[in-house]
Amino acid sequence: MISHRAKLDYQLGFMVVREEETTTKIHIGEISTVLVESTSVSITTSLMAELMKKKIKVIFCDEKRNPSSELVGYYESHDTSNKVRKQISWNDNIKQGVWTEIVSEKIRKQRFLLELLRKEEAILLDTYIKEIEWNDATNREGHAAKVYFNALFGLDFTRTADNNINAALNYGYSIILSAFTREIVANGYITQIGLFHDNMFNQFNLASDLMEPFRILIDKKVISMNLSEFGHEEKMELVNVLNQEVFIDNKVQYVNNAIKIYCKSVFDALNDNDSSLIRFYSIEL
Repeated sequence: MISHRAKLDYQLGFMVVREEETTTKIHIGEISTVLVESTSVSITTSLMAELMKKKIKVIFCDEKRNPSSELVGYYESHDTSNKVRKQISWNDNIKQGVWTEIVSEKIRKQRFLLELLRKEEAILLDTYIKEIEWNDATNREGHAAKVYFNALFGLDFTRTADNNINAALNYGYSIILSAFTREIVANGYITQIGLFHDNMFNQFNLASDLMEPFRILIDKKVISMNLSEFGHEEKMELVNVLNQEVFIDNKVQYVNNAIKIYCKSVFDALNDNDSSLIRFYSIEL
């Protein structure tokens, strides 16, 4: 995370961060994401080109230090043309099947967090999971979300309110969304064509679909934070969620790696017409 005035350059395999009084070198191989938080940062095109070659996510923030844009390479995969043709040909049946699995898992993760916090609303979410129909035709996801957020933050809480809780949630979700965008493009697919999300103004419909079960990681972190203010330290805590450990495919993985494994499994499911191939993560109680 680059939070102050600096110049970012590339030199012999290292990203060089030149600040007013210090110069820091970080090996490119140790970086998964560069978050440029300050608008007073300059970055050379040689570094940007190298970051793109290594498929490193670069996120830029606006004057309020909120994520506003990112670098996305044109040719992240050698067979992008073939992958895009496959993506366009995914039939509605498998897309709906995969979406049903994703929504079910999202609500299961929400129930998990409520159970962890000993909230009685977990019972109602368990009912919603059992009631989910094909492609979530009865919108159990929407009903579950209302119950879930009210249980976490109180009956007066709404996701549209201007407060530190929503600021933290939105910031964290932006970081997770960006990680999914990177992984989708790295696999050769395009982010605009989603499974369920189909907003013509949303450049990240597919990432919005795939990230759903991972939102709980941000929710869990926000619940544990003191949000009397929402500044640099709080943002660092949310960014660090990507370095949290979870279980996936019977192994302990960082969230960053879990996203890679999960995305690959979703693409396998869509291409092989078999939603049972999806690999979801779990968190140890």
